[in-house]
Amino acid sequence: MPATSTKPTIKILYAESDEDVMATQTAAMKKAGHHVSNAIGRHAVQEALRRDAFDLVILGSTLTKEDRHHLPYMVKKAHEGTKVLVMHAGGRHHEVDATIDAGTSMQFVLEKIARVMSEQIVSA
Repeated sequence: MPATSTKPTIKILYAESDEDVMATQTAAMKKAGHHVSNAIGRHAVQEALRRDAFDLVILGSTLTKEDRHHLPYMVKKAHEGTKVLVMHAGGRHHEVDATIDAGTSMQFVLEKIARVMSEQIVSA
């Protein structure tokens, strides 16, 4: 029996403070087959988490350092099993599942998303 190549759709909440950066990154994630919801700034992330659950929350590099530090706590408090990937993280944060440098290519970001989510599937 042939192996199926169907990838599970990942439900992503992607947050930035810059709408242009968000538009470019979102398009690439959607092209890769992910379901992506957007949030501009901390308050929009909090509101999105109140309304819905996500497999992965990506905190983009244009968010403030403070937001990238505090939002992982809020994500885990709202939905314990949700993975958090932070772009442009300065150090290791115990509520963050993965980090990636801000200037990284989108292809690498997509590969990191796949790795983070496969770790969740393996550990589930």
